[in-house]
Amino acid sequence: MAPVAVLRSLRRLCRVALFVSQLYVLSGRAGSLMTTKHSQPQSAFAKSLTSTSTDTPYFKEAESTEIPSYVTKCPSNGLCSRLPADCMTCNTNYSCIYGKPATFDCKVKPHVHCVDQNNLEQENFTINMTCQFCWQLATTDYVCTNSTSCMTVSCPRQRYNATCTVRDNVHCLGNRVFPKMLYCNWTGGYKWSTALALSITLGGFGADRFYLGQWREGLGKLFSFGGLGIWTLIDVLLIGVGYVGPADGSLYI
Repeated sequence: MAPVAVLRSLRRLCRVALFVSQLYVLSGRAGSLMTTKHSQPQSAFAKSLTSTSTDTPYFKEAESTEIPSYVTKCPSNGLCSRLPADCMTCNTNYSCIYGKPATFDCKVKPHVHCVDQNNLEQENFTINMTCQFCWQLATTDYVCTNSTSCMTVSCPRQRYNATCTVRDNVHCLGNRVFPKMLYCNWTGGYKWSTALALSITLGGFGADRFYLGQWREGLGKLFSFGGLGIWTLIDVLLIGVGYVGPADGSLYI
């Protein structure tokens, strides 16, 4: 009886082991199926991403069509040698002799069109100019800012800091915009002839001083009757020689 019981127990163990092994196999297959199902959408999504990234059209950067501001100063189809300085770039030769004529190789800037003596379009040309820096030019070759806050009638004469710009048709070395100290030279509209006439005719009432904007001196002459005539004669002399001027420090017209 004992051997029969042992055999039965072994059979039961074998059946249990077989059942467990079958469960294990089935569970492995199910897991593989689940992973394949999940991996397929991901790969499809990845493909969609790659396809969208590759199918996206490539937009080139738009080329700038804006016309530079200097073009408005450049005459179209004019002589290259007569173009304004802002319309060309030149190879400056700083080894030239000061005050002597010099030749420079120049090239027109983009969007600028010019011709030579034969009416043929060209880009490279030469210009002749005097070897000197811009700040050494004559006063007629540049334009400077004017100050209305300095006194023109003073001793010594006052100066002010001005910003000067070279004229377009003038060529020179260095910066075309430069600072310069200039004498005060501006007018407020006062006429020397009018001031002198008032001093001679109505100077005893201070009309000349009122006209020049010097109201304190005008009141003094008015209430003193021209300093009993002495102040009037002195003002006629001082205005006549230009020593007494407008109160704002400007020059006579």
